[in-house]
This record gives sequence, C-alpha cells and structure tokens, in this order.
Amino acid sequence: MPAFQDFALIPALHQALDAAGFLVPTPIQALSLPPILAGNDVLAQAPTGSGKTAAFGLGLLQRLDATATRTQAVVLCPTRELADQVGKELRRLAIAIPNVKLSLLTGGTALAPQLASLTHAPHIVVGTPGRVQELLHKKALDVACVSVLVLDEADRMLDMGFEKSISDIVRKLPKTRQSLLFSATWPAEVRALAKASLRDPVEITVEGSDTRPQVEAHFHEVALDAKPAALMGLLMQHTPESTVVFCNTKRDVDDVAAALQNAGVAAAALHGDLEQRDRDEVLVRFANRSLVVLVASDVAARGLDVKDLACVVNYELPPDPDTYLHRIGRTARAGGNGLALNLVTPREMPRALQIEDASGERIQWHPVPLAARTTHVPQAAMRTLRIDAGRSDKLRPGDILGALTGAAGLKADDIGRIDIFPTRSYVAVRTRMIKTALAGLQAGKIKGRRFRVRAM
Repeated sequence: MPAFQDFALIPALHQALDAAGFLVPTPIQALSLPPILAGNDVLAQAPTGSGKTAAFGLGLLQRLDATATRTQAVVLCPTRELADQVGKELRRLAIAIPNVKLSLLTGGTALAPQLASLTHAPHIVVGTPGRVQELLHKKALDVACVSVLVLDEADRMLDMGFEKSISDIVRKLPKTRQSLLFSATWPAEVRALAKASLRDPVEITVEGSDTRPQVEAHFHEVALDAKPAALMGLLMQHTPESTVVFCNTKRDVDDVAAALQNAGVAAAALHGDLEQRDRDEVLVRFANRSLVVLVASDVAARGLDVKDLACVVNYELPPDPDTYLHRIGRTARAGGNGLALNLVTPREMPRALQIEDASGERIQWHPVPLAARTTHVPQAAMRTLRIDAGRSDKLRPGDILGALTGAAGLKADDIGRIDIFPTRSYVAVRTRMIKTALAGLQAGKIKGRRFRVRAM
C-alpha cells in the first residue's frame, strides 16, 4: 500500500494531510488518486465511509488556481447533510492553500445568503442538484470555467429523483472538464448517467464494495403490534452506545421516537419535515453522544456521519436489498465491524428472502427478547448545552472550553464535542456534570459576554 507522500501532490496538500494525521491512503484513495491526478475521468464504486471525499478532494484541490476568482469545481451530493460534511472535509484539506473560497448551495435553506455568497465567485461549489440547478437558472452561478465535476453518491441522487437536475447541470458545464462519479452500487441508471457525463472513464471497484459489509446481522420475526416491545427488548439486550433505527415512513419515525422517549431512552426523530435548525440540532446531539438512539428515514440519514456507530436497527425492512446494504453499512464504516438488528413481520418475509438471495448467505434468525419493563434502558453518556451565540458573534470552540474549565470549574475530560453554527453553538458535557456546567455558564461569561444557555 503506498503512502500519501508517494503521490505528486502540491506541498500545501501534503501539509494538510500531515496536520490531519493522514499517512496511508484507504483502498479507494490508493486506486483512484493516480488516474484523478493524471486528469482522467473516473467511475468508482466505493461504499459509504471508504474515504472517497479525500480522494476527489485532493484531486480537485491539486488543480485549483486559488489566485483566479472563478468557480473551478462543482461537487453534487444527494442531501444537505452530506454536502455540509463534504464541504468541511474539503476545507480541512485546503487549510494550507491561501484564500480558497467554498460555497455550500443546498435546498431547504434560505436562498438569499447563498445568492450573496456568489457575488464573488467561489472556487468550489458543493451542493444539492436542485439548488445548484435553481441558481444556474437564475444566472447567479457562473460555471463557464469549471474544470472538475464530482457526482458523489450518484445512486442515491438518482433514487431521490435528481436525474433531470443533474443532466441539466452537466449540459451547462464545459465539455473539457474532468468528471468523477462515485457510487456505492452500479445499477443500470448509474451506468447511463456515467455514459452521458463521463469521457472514457477509468473504472475502479474497491474490493468488497459490492458485497455485504462486515456486519453481524440478526433477524427477528415479530408481529406488527409487538414491534415496539421487541425494539426495547433488543436495545436492553445489546445495550449499544449508539443506534440508528430506520423506518420507512415519517409517521413511524415520529411514533417510534416518541415511544422510546416515553420509555426513558435518549432518542430523537430525523426526517424531511423537520426545519433545518431542528435537523442540525438532532444531528449534533447524536454525533456528540447526547442521544443514544436516532430514529430516521433513509433520505434524512443520508448525510449522517457518526464514527463508531454501534448498531443499526431496521424497524421495517426496506423494499430492496441495495437500500438494506446502505443502511447496515453505516455500522461497518471503513472496513470495521457492526451490528444490524432486523424486525420482520410475516408480510415482510419476501423482502427478507430477497436480502438472503442477494447476499448469498442464509439469514440468521433469533428469538425476540420482548421488554416487559423499561428498566436498565441505555443511557446517554453526554448531555448537550445550547448557547444562543455562534460564528456571527465571533465565538470559537476555545472560548466555550475556556469558560467551562475556568469559572464553571469543569475538567477538560468532562467536555466533549463543540459545534459552532452561525447563531448557535452546542457543547457536549458529561451527563453527571450538566447541572454544574449549565449553572456555571448562566452565572458567568463567555468571551466577556453573557449569552442565553439551556440544556437539551
């Protein structure tokens, strides 16, 4: 396996890789970087969590001219959350390149700030197809000088109905561009998109990306009305530190989350009907370990990026094996192992058999541990404090950390992840210290000022 130092990257990228502690590339990075750096189009099959963002990020940053005020790269993602995740990774890789401007252009958020961000052309655009298409039609986004197009998680974008938007965007880009398409699966629709968007691409498949992730999968046959008790029983039996429960409808997402909350589980719902600020808060709380269970729909969870996710539960089996693989693959990121628990009613048996046929392995059926009483439910290690101040107030993580370890009297290891948004900030604190932390921040000051603070 080569090291990153073996690639002919500009010094600024080597500096960023060193700062991030990236020494050895993942398989998808090792295979795709040479053709990307050589300027070839690339069609790559790679599972979620394989490191593909760094692969295409290094490629587009390598050829970026930061002294030229023009948009040179467009990255299309299926969801706002994934676009935000990709944007953060690209900014981290570009940290040693002066004056790189990146704009996030995503649907479901206010249009005016995005229009304002395009007054001076960004070097890189990361966005969802619908919003990028809208801004092209408004002639607010100039793509005449784009040299790199990235289609990230192409299969999910097509599943979500973005085919026409992507085709419209592709038609408006220079024909001489480099195009990079990454997809976890290669159905006929992705092949057709690749044929229309890429020129003589180098095809790459990461070994194992088209097979089942390394997940210990348990299947439990259960009556429909017994599913809530079965879910509680499984959570009490396995006591995972973090779990995503997938439901097929928004109503089920809300109902299951409410049932878990009533049972004393630190749980929350995530689906497309939530306001963006509420979605952000839920994702922050789950990522910082303040929530033990996230109940989600497939679309809402696409951009979810949680390290070491312990467990995935299919409250209802998805309609096809590919979606099943996407779901359970979240608990086996980057080659790790994971646990998948599946609740199957008699009417879902045909779906279970499809999954069995697709995997080529016999399903492992297990008895259902129904929960008679909700004792010893999994507890969250952390709680979250929300501070009504953020980047617009010049607030930095160090300011919050200093306030908590100073006047509030907490130790550094009592404090977890800190997330700063434009007008709000979130800090994870050990559950046993939440009252002390809240009282300290409410009575004291952060960066010499008082802000409203509440526990979530």
